[in-house]
Amino acid sequence: MATALKSQPNVRDQVSEEEWKLRVDLAAAYRLVALYKWDDVIFTHLSVRVPGPEHHFLINPYNLMFEEITASSLVKIDTNGNPVMETPYITNPAGFTIHSAIHMARDDAHAVMHLHTPYGQAVSAMEFGLLPHTQTAMIAQHDVAYHEYEGIATDLEERERLVQDMGSKNAMILRNHGTLTVGETVADAFMRLYFLERACEAQVHMLSAGRENLSNPPQGTPEKVKDQSSGRGMQALNQMLAWPALLRKLDRIDPSFRD
Repeated sequence: MATALKSQPNVRDQVSEEEWKLRVDLAAAYRLVALYKWDDVIFTHLSVRVPGPEHHFLINPYNLMFEEITASSLVKIDTNGNPVMETPYITNPAGFTIHSAIHMARDDAHAVMHLHTPYGQAVSAMEFGLLPHTQTAMIAQHDVAYHEYEGIATDLEERERLVQDMGSKNAMILRNHGTLTVGETVADAFMRLYFLERACEAQVHMLSAGRENLSNPPQGTPEKVKDQSSGRGMQALNQMLAWPALLRKLDRIDPSFRD
């Protein structure tokens, strides 16, 4: 890794300030995924669209752990997952299959994040899906779509079905697979992922008591929480308060994600 970093051109000098900020935010998201222990060795991806008419995206190098990723090491790729800028790192075009489908179908899906956490996978394997039994689940549930498992996502024909199932939702449970969120910004996608993963974790723990012993929320409460946690207010909370706080947390731990 050290050799590759030394041989890499100065990326910051080659990209716009807007792209550099996206690189810093996306690198931060990778570090946060590692910090919360949501990573899966080098597998799964978080991606973000680069502004411009070229349809270019930033994604992780396939051979780096999430806690190693920096703004400079992110790979700029096209819609087929191929690098469009010099990089010493390995890329995985097949890993961009799910992401490219959503990026290209949704103009508002600037960021796409996909995980394979044990809790997310556990809920994805439950026939009833995400239950509205915690506040966190009620925040997430109304915005969650479902997609049936079709095998490891290398079949390009699956993209059309995935996009159709996603519709206008901003989160998805991929059955027997994991979780996925989208957002207009990295902050939006990450915070949606945070609430979805926390909801899945709580559900796995609460089901240890048996579903018959759960306290159901009062009628109409999930709908009330939906109204309370939807719209631009939640986005402002994510982008202006929660995300800057998370960046400060990373800066205290290890600011090298900014390199």
